[in-house]
Parts: sequence; structure tokens; C-alpha cells
Amino acid sequence: MFKVTMIGAGSVVFVKNLITDILEFADLRDVTISLHDIDAERLETAGMMARWTAAQFGARPKIEEHLDRRAALDGADFVINMVQIGMHEATLIDFDIPRKYGLKQTIADTLGIGGIFRGLRTIPFMTDLVGDMRELCPDALLLNYTNPMSILTQAVYEAFPEQKVVGLCHNVQNTSRDLAEYLGVSTDRVSYDCAGVNHMTWFLKLRVDGEDAYPRLRQAMDDPETFAKDKVRFELMRSFGWFISESSEHNAEYTPYFLKHDDQIAEYDVPVDDYIRRSVRNLDRYSETRRKLLAGEPFPLERSVEYGSLIIHAMVTGKPQVIYGNVRNTGLITNLPDDSCVEVPIVVDGNGLRPCHVGMLPPELAGYCAPHVYVQDLTVKAALTGDRDRVHRAAMLDRNTASVLSIKEIRAMVEELIAAHGDAMPTGIRPLGEASAPILQEKRVA
Repeated sequence: MFKVTMIGAGSVVFVKNLITDILEFADLRDVTISLHDIDAERLETAGMMARWTAAQFGARPKIEEHLDRRAALDGADFVINMVQIGMHEATLIDFDIPRKYGLKQTIADTLGIGGIFRGLRTIPFMTDLVGDMRELCPDALLLNYTNPMSILTQAVYEAFPEQKVVGLCHNVQNTSRDLAEYLGVSTDRVSYDCAGVNHMTWFLKLRVDGEDAYPRLRQAMDDPETFAKDKVRFELMRSFGWFISESSEHNAEYTPYFLKHDDQIAEYDVPVDDYIRRSVRNLDRYSETRRKLLAGEPFPLERSVEYGSLIIHAMVTGKPQVIYGNVRNTGLITNLPDDSCVEVPIVVDGNGLRPCHVGMLPPELAGYCAPHVYVQDLTVKAALTGDRDRVHRAAMLDRNTASVLSIKEIRAMVEELIAAHGDAMPTGIRPLGEASAPILQEKRVA
């Protein structure tokens, strides 16, 4: 028997998807599933969902519920992190204050001002979590699903270089499905090679039945009906030559091209403040899910596109899989900075994860990713060392922010965000006047 611990199990629908994926493998049913959340009602709901899901497979995993995180972690082989620090209230802060300064965002969970501050308030949790793991399950693999993906994954391997960690996302899988639709083919006919930075992973090769599909995709882009389905990403492909992962909603806020003026927003149908609406829907979805569980109503069960269960299956059984994951750049992409967090193919088997060497990205694609890599790096170092100045520098280097606001406006906005988030900020980056110590002390050359 092996043990999978799920941190932030109050994300009940995601828990159902992950447990469905795991238990669909008959050889993974001898498992302990340990659920942890700090919200007792959500934890209870997650337990009900886990047991209901297991029953649909006729499986009998050991299911535990723990309000105490350390008890949940003890002896784990795999730890899946899916927390959202601050929940809906913190999300509103990340949108409301920048909007007051004239800065528009769509999702704000990965990059930009929203990504920076979500990272700052989540890194202290990540270091506490991994600190417990080093004591209670030092050989466990941490599978991080929480955004901002690159920032949090990098924070883990910088603070704990010995920790096995991979950041997991569905941006490649979902984009491959989108591309199959645009090409008018089934997903099983599409193959690809991708690399880049999370949510900015480029489809370097795209094939249908083994043949280059980019000529067909460019023809599809010229169809107004197809273009209208994904305007921002098609515009980026027209400009940079390759198709990018994630969605048009996300990518609109990663650049200075789509949110600066109202006419741009209208032309590209950019859904400003979209994540706020999603966050409200998620709260309603949780309530409806709990109601259905208590009423004994069923849920649909189908395999998700998430890589988590594939990694677990490969490591438990030794049967290899290839996934895309976010890991430390140890020369994997040679024209992005060493030690940055990159998304590349990874071979997984009984020996663990082996990220694949990609080499050089086309220079225009590396140039697109590089500014974001440095913003992520500054955010990580700010949180780990308590360096407030680096928060300001990260914000000033963000492409969307700098396209709209002056340096003085950025300074004021950052300070207002720090004050609004208060104790959620890392030690050393609290509202002015609060004394605190950084997580790690960094050696600096005078």
C-alpha cells in the first residue's frame, strides 16, 4: 500500500477528479488517501466525495480526513498541493486595487500583479508545508497544482534543494484539444513537442498523423469563425510564429498588447475581471456539490487530463509515462536562465522523474518568456529573503503593468497591496512599521 496526501482537499470537485484518475487504474486501488483542509466542513465534504467516488469503482482504499496537516503528511509517498491562500477575499484585493490605478487583469493567478501577490502570500505556506514534509515524509514527491505555478515550484526548490517537486498544469493538454478542434481532427491524431514557461509553453512541433500541421493551423486561423474562438493566441501565433499554451484570457494579461486600451479589449474580446466571476461560480459550485452529496445524488465520472495519476502510476508500477511538468532549469532550455522554472517533457517511471533536454528555444520565443522568468525570480527571492524592494522591482518589470502605469503609480499600488494583504505577506514584507524576519537569509555581495 502507498499513501497519497491531498493538501487543500476542500477543492472538492478537483479531489473527485484526482481520485477518479487514480482509482481508474486497478493496480492503484491499494492506496491510502489522506485528505487535509483547515475548513472542517469542506474537509467533511471531501471525505464524502472520496468515499462516493471509491464506491463507484468497487474500490476499498483507506480514506483519512485530517484537520492536522502533519498527521495527513506522516508517511506519505505523494503529496498533492491544491490550496488557495486567502480564497475569494484575497482575489478581490488583487483585482480591486490595481483596477483603481487603471490596471486591468483577466485571471491574475499566474503572472502580473495578481500573480506576484498570490505568490507572495502562498510562498510562506509552501515553505511550511515542505518543512513538515522533510521531517515526516522526506522521500515523498510533491505534486504542486497551486498557482502561480512557476513561482511556487521555484520557491520550493530554492528553499529546499533536496525536495522532489514537480509543478503540474493542464495548459498543454487543454491546448492540444483546442488545436485538434481548430484542425478538425480527433485528439488522438495530434502529436506535439512543447517547451517554455508555465502558461507560456510553445508548441514547437505540431503534427497530425505525423505530418506538420502548422500550415493547416494557419489556414484555420484565416477563417473568421475559428479566429474568433481564440483571438489573442491566434494573434500571438501570427506575430511570433508558434502557438502558445493556456487560454486567450490568460495570455491577454501577460503582454502589453491587449489590455492597454479599451479598443484593444473590444477587438480581442478580452474578458476583464474574468477570474472574479469564476471565483464566485466556484463558491456556488462547492455549495451545490455538498448539497448533492448530502442528498445522495450522483456525479459524472470520467478521466481528467491531469498528469497526477499518470505520475503516481508510473512510479508505483514502473510503467513509463511522458508528461509535461514544471521543474528547475538545469540546462534543459539553454537560452532561458539556469535555475528558472521551465515547463518541459518529463519521462516518469519507477526511478522517478527525468526532465528532457530541449536545447534552445527560437529566440523570439525565449525573448517572450524571459521577462516573466525574471519577474518570477524576483518574487521568489523577495519572499524568501524578506526583500521588499524586490517586490517593487518585480512589479515594475511586469509587461502589462509597465505598459499602463508610471513608476510612481506602480510604487503606490504595490504598497497599497502589501497593506491590504497585511499578515498574509511574507515576513519582511509586511505593512510598513511591522517588524519581522525573512524566511531565508540571502548572501549578498557589497
